[in-house]
Amino acid sequence: MADYKATVTWKRETLDFNYDTFDRTHTIEFEGGIKCQASSAPEFQGKASLVNPEELIASALASCHMLTFLAVASKGRLSVKSYRDQAVATLGKNTEGKMCVTSITLHPKVEFDGAEQVSMEKMNELHAKAHKHCFIANSIEAKIAIEPLV
Repeated sequence: MADYKATVTWKRETLDFNYDTFDRTHTIEFEGGIKCQASSAPEFQGKASLVNPEELIASALASCHMLTFLAVASKGRLSVKSYRDQAVATLGKNTEGKMCVTSITLHPKVEFDGAEQVSMEKMNELHAKAHKHCFIANSIEAKIAIEPLV
């Protein structure tokens, strides 16, 4: 198949390495050359101004779902004008009491070209098909909910 790589780099810039004070800022670099700074979530001594792993998993799922939805709609001869999603990853404890992303909820809002009307039933069908074929959704064991916005 194919490999998709990301390089994560962190280096301590201080003499001490205290849990409460060490800087969690790190760099994520993708094969295409894109780099972004990331940190842990603010609740875990991270920086709110930087992306965190929980946001990244929500965005990865939302992006994959959107791309799959666009493919499904295109193959169904439905012309999508715009797509916006506000994905939410919820951190909690699993059945073993370990911290994990327990659920991810997508809130996609899709606009179609012109006077093209898509019923909520058809919208749910399109999202269900996209979810079924989404590579990232098929890789995650957390509960995933999709709540289309009209």
